[in-house]
Amino acid sequence: MKRWLKPLQWLYCIYAFVAFVAIMLVIFPFAVLASFLGKIKGGNLVLRLCMLWADAWFALVFIHFRRIYEVPHDKTRSFIFLSNHISYLDAAVIVKAYRQPFRPLGKAEMKKIPVFGFIYNRTIVSVHRSNPNDRANSVRLLKSITRKGISVLVFPEGTFNMTSQPLKEFYDGAFRVAIETQIPLKPVLFPDNYDRMNYRSVFSLNPGRCRIIYLAEIPVEGLTLADMGKLKKQTFDIMSEKLREYNASWISEEPILIVS
Repeated sequence: MKRWLKPLQWLYCIYAFVAFVAIMLVIFPFAVLASFLGKIKGGNLVLRLCMLWADAWFALVFIHFRRIYEVPHDKTRSFIFLSNHISYLDAAVIVKAYRQPFRPLGKAEMKKIPVFGFIYNRTIVSVHRSNPNDRANSVRLLKSITRKGISVLVFPEGTFNMTSQPLKEFYDGAFRVAIETQIPLKPVLFPDNYDRMNYRSVFSLNPGRCRIIYLAEIPVEGLTLADMGKLKKQTFDIMSEKLREYNASWISEEPILIVS
């Protein structure tokens, strides 16, 4: 961005942050009331409130969405949703992308943020990624949630992809849950979130387009844990190819040097 436009972007980011907090404070009392309805019913209601928050906030900051369905999407079915993770904006975009009951797997540290942490704690399954026992407990909880007809969202990369490749290496958790519950995987890509706000700074936020790409489901029927590595590679390859196809801007393939 040109240097003389930077002050305008800072003002825009401050405006966006104030709007973010103001709308959250409006829905907070309703989220507190909804929390008394329990983990499932209350959690689903808090999620609906988050969807209303996202609809209002994105409109106010002039970020518009285009949904692209490569195949029809059935919102009445449960899935293990998978999305790429490249931006701070991903956490807000998920409630625009997934308009059905779901629970994301998220970082436990985020629960410490005032107000936001309360809402966050009631709509996610938290995990300390450095603790193997905690990761295992999270997988067990995710499996119990799917038995109640609620979808699960996992960022299989675990953290921001700071490479120039479409994706970084996947963790096993999502694929283990999919196989053990026999619930299909459903990749949903965010190819523009990096352009709207990259992982280097929250002050990189800017208005514009965000595409949400719904890919075909990946069946897991009949698979066992012995197939997990193959399933993970298949999913990685599909998502990588599609991010290239939709021209995700962070991808930069290094040229191959030919020595004669």
